[in-house]
Amino acid sequence: MSSEVRHLVDGGRAFPLVRLTGVLDVTTAPEIRSVLLDVLAGQPEAVVVDVGDLRIGDPAAVAVLREVYRETADWPAARLTLCNAADVTEWQGTGWPVAADCDGAFAQLGLPADHRLSVDLEPQVGAARRSRELINDACARWDRGEVAGSACIVVTELVNNVVQHAHTSMIVLLAAHGDDGLSVAVRDSSATVPSFTGAPAPTSYGGRGMLLIDSVADRWGSLPLTHGKVVWALLSGGMTGVRRG
Repeated sequence: MSSEVRHLVDGGRAFPLVRLTGVLDVTTAPEIRSVLLDVLAGQPEAVVVDVGDLRIGDPAAVAVLREVYRETADWPAARLTLCNAADVTEWQGTGWPVAADCDGAFAQLGLPADHRLSVDLEPQVGAARRSRELINDACARWDRGEVAGSACIVVTELVNNVVQHAHTSMIVLLAAHGDDGLSVAVRDSSATVPSFTGAPAPTSYGGRGMLLIDSVADRWGSLPLTHGKVVWALLSGGMTGVRRG
């Protein structure tokens, strides 16, 4: 009999709770990876994963969680926590903290739930302006005025890349990081990722726009998803660098 895994995302809490049931093995590991990356791409501050009803069919498949942790270390730099593990030792080596229960996992996060915003946009003229308005409002609300200008540069280039190249609907995601940092990300449905070599060519994806992003962001990159990608940038008004909490 083939193995299978099911997931349920509980969005009724401050941060997503992903309940996994079934068997984790080499067959189901890619699906689990896809689910977790998709959730992180939508709500990047923290994710709690309930593994109480997930049976490990192949110990080697647990490496998929370590890969997710590594892939998202720069962005979304979220707090990732497992809960309800019957045997904690089975999950050692993944990099994820393991809480005795899900309520305890949420209690340990210690993150504000009101420091993120998102907006759905179509690839139309005016999308970049709407995204800048979102950033200016968020920076005023979160006392992030020092990074507002740089964030507007970043979001303008990312949104315009979608309008000019990807031609898909998009989601602009903002989140506060630390005392003065800001995460800016744009998710679209195109698998084409931007690149930057230091010498932008007129025909390259993003062109000089990626040079601008590279000049104002602490770090930037892309997170491939099953259906598209997220291109992100991290900005800091003070110290550079964002570490996983």
